[in-house]
Amino acid sequence: MRVGLLTGGGDCPGLNAVIHAVVKKGIYHYGDEFVGFLEGWRGVLENLTTPLTLEAVDGILDQGGTILRTSRTNVRKIEGGIEKCIANLKANKIDALIAIGGDDTQSVTNALVKAGVPGVGVPKTIDNDLYGTDACFGFDTAVSIATEAIDRLHTTAEAHNRVIVCEVMGRDAGWIALTAGVAGGAHAILVPEKPIDIDHVCKLLKYNHDHGKKYGIVVVAEGAKLPSGGQATVGGKVDSFGHARLGGIAQALAELIEEKTGYETRSVNLGHTQRGGTPTAYDRMLSTRYGLAAIDLVHQGNFGRLVVLRGTEIKDIPLEEAISKNRTVDEHFLEILNGLEPKV
Repeated sequence: MRVGLLTGGGDCPGLNAVIHAVVKKGIYHYGDEFVGFLEGWRGVLENLTTPLTLEAVDGILDQGGTILRTSRTNVRKIEGGIEKCIANLKANKIDALIAIGGDDTQSVTNALVKAGVPGVGVPKTIDNDLYGTDACFGFDTAVSIATEAIDRLHTTAEAHNRVIVCEVMGRDAGWIALTAGVAGGAHAILVPEKPIDIDHVCKLLKYNHDHGKKYGIVVVAEGAKLPSGGQATVGGKVDSFGHARLGGIAQALAELIEEKTGYETRSVNLGHTQRGGTPTAYDRMLSTRYGLAAIDLVHQGNFGRLVVLRGTEIKDIPLEEAISKNRTVDEHFLEILNGLEPKV
């Protein structure tokens, strides 16, 4: 078969490992030929392609980013976009398409499948919020990076008797904040799923201060709601999928905390450092398993599906189900935060 491959949405460690696995198994076991579409759905829309050979994927397993590059291109919002994509796929004699990305990317995959394109998806988002899978590759790496940063913030915060508010990624789900915050021993962890009670945060910090901890670490997801309501955004623009650019909640909270407690408070935004660099061994393995399963789905003719992790097994679910809602932090995991906090 002649198989198309693309990476869409935000980049993350593990994308190249998926590409590596798909191409190697496809060529070694099925005799496939691969065409890479550059810059996500923009590449399909504008017919930007590159051949994906064994030589092209040699040595990319441990590389961050994506050799195919990426973009946030929503062809459904472009007049005639779906039709143009279909025409370019036919022009390249593509028998099947594998799209690697999160819910935005897979919403386009699903639209093309409904229009008759044989396609399958691979779940990618460091936010770990794609519904139907227990884990997305890239999440483990992002958490490892965030946890190391939080570990480092402890020492400088303690040295200066400061509170430091650390902002991590997480638009609609607080998985990074929760996991890195707990692993990094943060004194308060704030997620989009739970309204921020700034007075409670200040009470926690004061409790620690009164019991010998003269500093504090607060971890907050970028998409958490401000005490005044709404999310902290940068500028007024939204991307092609309707998402505002988030950022600044750590600084806003730092100012509130200092005002209410009198403690010197600083903010740190980890930003894109969480998405860069080489993937962890776990993410390399998960990406590889996803890639192998995706090319198998293609040859089984099981289109309109997304490969997912359930427990320790790789399964697949309908794309429609995967994009129906976000996988958010539920009460079971929020209880972890309650269990680690003093009663104030």
